[in-house]
Amino acid sequence: MSRSCRYEGKGVVVTGAAQGIGRALVEAFLEEGAGVVAFDAQQTVDELAGERCTPHMGDVANRDDCRSAVKRCVERFGSIDVMCAHAGIAEPLPLMEMTEAHWHRHLRVNVDGTMFCAVEAARAMSGQKRPGAIVCTSSINAWHVEETHAVYNVSKAAVWAFVRSAAIDFARYGIRVNGVAPGVVDTPLAELVVHSPELAPQYLKTIPLGRFACADDVARAVLFLASDDASYITGQTIVLDGGQTLGIRGELNLPAAACEQRGVA
Repeated sequence: MSRSCRYEGKGVVVTGAAQGIGRALVEAFLEEGAGVVAFDAQQTVDELAGERCTPHMGDVANRDDCRSAVKRCVERFGSIDVMCAHAGIAEPLPLMEMTEAHWHRHLRVNVDGTMFCAVEAARAMSGQKRPGAIVCTSSINAWHVEETHAVYNVSKAAVWAFVRSAAIDFARYGIRVNGVAPGVVDTPLAELVVHSPELAPQYLKTIPLGRFACADDVARAVLFLASDDASYITGQTIVLDGGQTLGIRGELNLPAAACEQRGVA
């Protein structure tokens, strides 16, 4: 089957679908022939409505909303073959100023929401005659932590562990679970860095490939993981950071004596 129609006749749910990476996911799956339920808490999800795209407004932190999104996919397209548990929030706050409400809101959306969507999708997939795939969005923040983003860092580390846990639990049903861990992506979430004349050039120095990711970079990785091209891959998280977390770049410009002492010379 051509890659342009890898998902023809398949039903897909994408959460966080109204903007950024989520919207790119919806558009990419539609381009490859899928029927898509675009699930988001924002009214703008209605803009995605079309012959093969059904908007669904709801909150991933509400399990009933997740269940109804899966049900809608099955009713509208005959099956749910892919769940993209992408929705997440990131609102910086110094840890010394952290409130219980701020902490629990992020965990509810980023962790509980991922679990609700994955489990409800798996329950529906397990009753179908063909295997399913679930792709969850983590982040390089899961291990490459960022100051003032403690709860986001923690939540994305939890998603990384959830992918591995769900992959083991769901394998007996023929359901694969994988993840993506993006670095800085040119979306509304990161626009203060990506489009800053001062911050962007400095930040790009930390990325070996020398550019920020675009939403389509992430979408293409997700489509691969959810496809038959990745039929023997499960429990893995692909890092999409342009090499940012590989290690220290360039020369340290240490004095010669220091270099010799460190075994550099």
